[in-house]
Amino acid sequence: MNTPDNNPRRKFIAAAGAGVAGLGFTVIAPGLHLMAVGEAVAATEARKAGTAASPAVRWGLLIDANKCAPGCTKCIDACHTENGVSEKLPDPRQNSQWIRKIELVDRRDGRVTQLPMMCQHCAEPPCVDVCPTGASMKRADGIVLVDRHTCIGCRYCMMACPFKARSFVHAPLTEQNPEVPRGQGCVESCTLCVHRVDKGQTPACVESCPTGAMTFGDLNDPASDIAKRIASVPTTQVRSDLRLNQGVRYQGI
Repeated sequence: MNTPDNNPRRKFIAAAGAGVAGLGFTVIAPGLHLMAVGEAVAATEARKAGTAASPAVRWGLLIDANKCAPGCTKCIDACHTENGVSEKLPDPRQNSQWIRKIELVDRRDGRVTQLPMMCQHCAEPPCVDVCPTGASMKRADGIVLVDRHTCIGCRYCMMACPFKARSFVHAPLTEQNPEVPRGQGCVESCTLCVHRVDKGQTPACVESCPTGAMTFGDLNDPASDIAKRIASVPTTQVRSDLRLNQGVRYQGI
């Protein structure tokens, strides 16, 4: 049975969100909005400078675990080189990991599968829900990011992420890619190489994979390679029971 909502603060927030949405804005975090401008951007086209990400696009990644070679770290190496993740701390557990290889063992037959794990770019990201400052945010095109300028390092998002996909920067940083700002005391994770995507390029991990195990593209475009493959082969989302609708899909697990 539905009961009336007598909470004036909740009513105000709901009304404000509805008003903002009516003006063409997308609410992505407390006090933070992105405005959708222009047409959807094709996977091979750069987004025009000064235009916001479009909700007509949903960037995603499909990983074929059958093609992921055991022991291969090309995607990890390419990711860390592209994004300036080069620090090596005395305690390796404190090193940032934007992408890592995990091993799955089938209890029924002992079959071992290795696959890369990174931020899953959820449509309903728990990290965004718990962030007290709005630093954790989701762009209108589905890419989940962290704003290092507003991140206070509370690490609530790290605890909320069911994929252990986020890292805390423990040490000062000296070698950085100017297009990928990082900072000590902040939380960070895979950005799908957003700086490359906005130029019409693919993420570094996809470009570097020697077996073609990764496919990147617009999940909303039926004509895209990724959408065609998802429509033609069985794929899954890790922890689909959580109903987060991740942008990263897997084949062969």
